[in-house]
Amino acid sequence: MPEVNSDVSREDTPSERPIVAFFDVDNTLMRGTSLFHLGIEAWRKGVIGPRDILPFAWHQMRFIAKGENDAHLTSARERALELVGGLRPDAITNLAEGIWEDRIRPRLWPETVELTKEHLDKGHEVWLISATPVEVGELIARRLGLTGALGTQVEIVDGQYTGKLVGHVLHGERKSVAARELTQAIGADLQDCWAYSDSRNDIPLLSLVGNRVVVNPDVILRHHANTRGWPILQLKPASIREAQRRVKREARAVRKESRRDRTTRKRPT
Repeated sequence: MPEVNSDVSREDTPSERPIVAFFDVDNTLMRGTSLFHLGIEAWRKGVIGPRDILPFAWHQMRFIAKGENDAHLTSARERALELVGGLRPDAITNLAEGIWEDRIRPRLWPETVELTKEHLDKGHEVWLISATPVEVGELIARRLGLTGALGTQVEIVDGQYTGKLVGHVLHGERKSVAARELTQAIGADLQDCWAYSDSRNDIPLLSLVGNRVVVNPDVILRHHANTRGWPILQLKPASIREAQRRVKREARAVRKESRRDRTTRKRPT
């Protein structure tokens, strides 16, 4: 019977199954809320009026100062739903494209973006997962060469948004449900998967995977991470270098023969 080499760890053995790294968007991949910038572009293009932009601006200021807040998220979501009712999906896609160069790209955290590349180099799938409209998430994923995006979806009937959600806002516990469904659909092992977030509301998502990193966490998430020994990533050079070393050192690579096409894909249905 062949002798098993005890020096070869599971991490050193390439995976035959897909591995997913999930990245939150707002305040994890970029500074502030992407929904606010979508609202600004809608106002600039005359899709909404000056008064309509005020709730988005208030939500943005509160989000940057205090972090994610369920009541503010619900308020912004309800207002956004009212505003998109009657619009065609390509109108929202065009708005999302319009905010990339001036509003999204300059606000991306280069350090977190680099971590997405580390995971891609390992053969991992990198999925954005956010309460932001899925059209915005898919735009960012496509521009960065990531695998895809999971986000909040608005119902479409006869080629127009109805102003009603398909399901719920992708937030809190629902992120972990969506992540579990995706990994099951592609046959990934959650123990090998990764997740990055700044918010206490993503504790269910972070707890779901075998490897989690909190990024510039809010107070509650910081305490939760400290009590459980979760890595905390501050956007500082030393912290970033350690995070990159951790991915290189601890993340399992996916065997090249087992890797799926890395081209950005639509979310699983």
